[in-house]
Amino acid sequence: MAFLALGINHKTASVDVRERVAFTPEQLVEALQQLCRITPSREAAILSTCNRSELYLEQDQLEADAVLAWLANYHRLSLDELRACAYVHTDDEAVRHMMRVASGLDSMVLGEPQILGQMKSAYAVAREAGTVGPLLGRLFQATFSTAKTVRTDTAIGENPVSVAFAAVSLAKQIFSDLNRSQALLIGAGETITLVARHLHEQGIKRIVVANRTLERASVLAEQFGAHAVLLSEIPQELINSDIVISSTASQLPILGKGAVENALRLRKHKPMFMVDIAVPRDIEAQVGELDDVYLYTVDDLHEVVAENLKSRQGAAMAAEDLVSSGAGDFMLRLRELAAVDVLRAYRQQAERLRDEELLKAQRLLANGGSAEEVLAQLARGLTNKLLHAPSVQLKKLSAEGRIDALTVAQELFALDEGAPNKSSQ
Repeated sequence: MAFLALGINHKTASVDVRERVAFTPEQLVEALQQLCRITPSREAAILSTCNRSELYLEQDQLEADAVLAWLANYHRLSLDELRACAYVHTDDEAVRHMMRVASGLDSMVLGEPQILGQMKSAYAVAREAGTVGPLLGRLFQATFSTAKTVRTDTAIGENPVSVAFAAVSLAKQIFSDLNRSQALLIGAGETITLVARHLHEQGIKRIVVANRTLERASVLAEQFGAHAVLLSEIPQELINSDIVISSTASQLPILGKGAVENALRLRKHKPMFMVDIAVPRDIEAQVGELDDVYLYTVDDLHEVVAENLKSRQGAAMAAEDLVSSGAGDFMLRLRELAAVDVLRAYRQQAERLRDEELLKAQRLLANGGSAEEVLAQLARGLTNKLLHAPSVQLKKLSAEGRIDALTVAQELFALDEGAPNKSSQ
């Protein structure tokens, strides 16, 4: 049994690399099954967000190189390029890493709450793919429990700090009076929902939600009194949009330089603020070259995020202690479980020997034997049989110079080393 957590994140890889290593929702089930088929991984889960792509694995023996090779091959990357930005955590550190991620301690925005939901989704997909077994399943449950404790017992999640909140904060710096501005939100997922909520709370004049399906855009729009449109209507909506924030799962850019140029011309070059939260990117990088456009990616939000994190630094220290405690408790319970099979086999062996001696005793009693003598013989026979195998093995190990085995036996059988024995009397 060995746990392995490996991947890349916003600290180790640029957005260019992260978007190439990202998994789409449609890829996950097939990728998980292939991962378990091709690598030595018996259990597997994949977490893929705009800021990280991580693999959580259970293996008989640690084979990180085989997994990295699979990941590079799956995404058609150079293995050397992947190694340069990948990290690998094993066993206790893998457990601690998962708990830190779920608690928001490894996020771009310290303590952001979205990551726990994303990890729960990763677990659900892995269960659907049939790649989560008892060990990884226990680890995920322990991870969720620890993350919940961190949220409950610390102030790390009290302030509404997230990538979405950071994007809206930056918009407020550029447009001091949001009640005169219109926002175009592209996508209808969790991040865009948070953006819409923050904009609505800031009193923005109008919100337009553009999505591939009008039904999903309408569900989100209704929550905030917004207007829903299809992606094909984006060019027309751009003309009146001061703020554009995009976060979809598209593999190709949704918004190109030409469409933005045309909108700027019709806007008479009134400035536009754009934030591309998606990985891969929704907005072509060339859009940032246009005059009157302020384009930011998730990597550009670091400065805004850092300002909002000051209130969470103290809470983070307490959260780290809870994570360390959670990881330690989990590994302790897991190691205790490792003894269950041995104890079960030993108990079955002891019960078989007991039944054999009991049957002999019953026969002797049936044949008129003295109850006192039969009980004494039962006790002697059972004691001899229970001690036979351990005695033989201890003598063998001692003859081989395995003095450590004698020390373990002394501890295992709770023997008092200071007690006198008959040979010394």
